[in-house]
Amino acid sequence: MSIDAPQLLAFYGGLGVDHRDRTLEQVLRLSISAMEGTHDYIQWLFPLDVVSSVTPNAPLVDDACKVAFRSDPTLRANLRRSLDKMLGFYGMKLASDPTGDDIARATFFAQRTPHWLTLGNHNYMRITRMLKSLVLLGQEQLAASLLKCMEALYLEYPQAIGSTTIRYWRNAVPSAAPG
Repeated sequence: MSIDAPQLLAFYGGLGVDHRDRTLEQVLRLSISAMEGTHDYIQWLFPLDVVSSVTPNAPLVDDACKVAFRSDPTLRANLRRSLDKMLGFYGMKLASDPTGDDIARATFFAQRTPHWLTLGNHNYMRITRMLKSLVLLGQEQLAASLLKCMEALYLEYPQAIGSTTIRYWRNAVPSAAPG
């Protein structure tokens, strides 16, 4: 059974906890090694509308969540903070300017790639989740920026990422999926 929308919204609003009694702030302060070794926070940072096979008690996004994330500036800001945390984990950064948001490599990108940019890495599934969740929660532009960055990495590291993974990533962002 999934956790209901009010608990997810309270967690993301900074007023509640996840299934392990962690606040959003505590999750966002996880170290790089804790992020790599812990597999149940990503479902809270990037919730979906389908049950997780890894964490079946993870929260599910319903219509009320979609409306709340699209309309509440605190929820949107915290979703961006979650994205920023994960981008740092991958050696990337979110850059905003008057024309929009862009995701690019950070100066420490090369230091992070050995930990995730490898054939069959489980972090590829996390990226798929991130893309899907961003779209689901009304942040299509951020999802498109992340996909653009991932596509550039695929061109550079096709053997590590693979054609199946890039297809999953593209399918996660409907505006990017082929016809």
